[in-house]
Amino acid sequence: MVHNQFSEQDVPVYDDGWWESVLAEEESRAVQATTKAQKVEESTKPSSDWERAMSLYRQDGIIELTVTGYNRGGLLVEGEGLNGFVPCSHLVDLPFQPNEDHREDCLSVYVGRTLRLKVIECVPEEGRMVFSERAARAEAGKRPTLFNTIQPGQHIEGEVTNVTEFGVFVDLGGVEGLIHISELSWGRVSHPSQVCQVGQHVEVQVMEVVPERCRIALSLKRLSPNPWELAQVRYPVNTIVPAVVTALVPFGAFARLEEGLEGLIHASEIPLPPNKTIKDILLPGQCVQVRVLQVEASRQRLGLSMKIN
Repeated sequence: MVHNQFSEQDVPVYDDGWWESVLAEEESRAVQATTKAQKVEESTKPSSDWERAMSLYRQDGIIELTVTGYNRGGLLVEGEGLNGFVPCSHLVDLPFQPNEDHREDCLSVYVGRTLRLKVIECVPEEGRMVFSERAARAEAGKRPTLFNTIQPGQHIEGEVTNVTEFGVFVDLGGVEGLIHISELSWGRVSHPSQVCQVGQHVEVQVMEVVPERCRIALSLKRLSPNPWELAQVRYPVNTIVPAVVTALVPFGAFARLEEGLEGLIHASEIPLPPNKTIKDILLPGQCVQVRVLQVEASRQRLGLSMKIN
């Protein structure tokens, strides 16, 4: 998600396959790593009491477990016949750490601690038990009530509790929902911290509620009209308009026409003086005049040129 990692074909395309990408980064890094760790220790650790785990999950109960280890995705916990995993994003006091080594240093201090947790996923056939410290901040038994009152399409207010690489967690009054990075803005977002901060109060739209997985999908961008719907009308081909440079990339620069509408100025469409590079003449935040070359609203792509004449 860093600007210089984009290729020319990577101008973002957003679609409605929300759940296909939700928590993909976290789950691939955390849960898969945990499964491997658990398999290695399988012969030395007692099997989990799955019946008790399912009872705790259904009743939305709180349990205290001890941290026995960690990996880059989170903590390994066990006690009272249970053992499972707490993802980084479900820890209350863990700050976002973009550096993997620094993150593991922060996780290492948890070893030996006792945490108050709730079961948020319990899949015996997959040997998967996931806990949340954040969920345990709400009183026991509150989750079922809240899941029955929160409905798709509803606008609801909440407080940002965590900002991760893949999205923003919002406390809705005892249950947390996730605004995936693709639902933060109609425009391009390099990191969710550009849009939201911990402690911020936000209004969001509920997109989907999945009680059996303790997940609520939220959107911030859907509270405002999609600017791409009128992009072809507002910005006909060959129209000359002002734009603000938002990022420099190896193959050109991105520029914003209005909130949510960003386009690519390919390097071939940037007139350069002799012996000059793009970085010599353009900076993020700079205002420039551009000509609209192409508008593909369905793919949310916009081609721009600084060759006005």
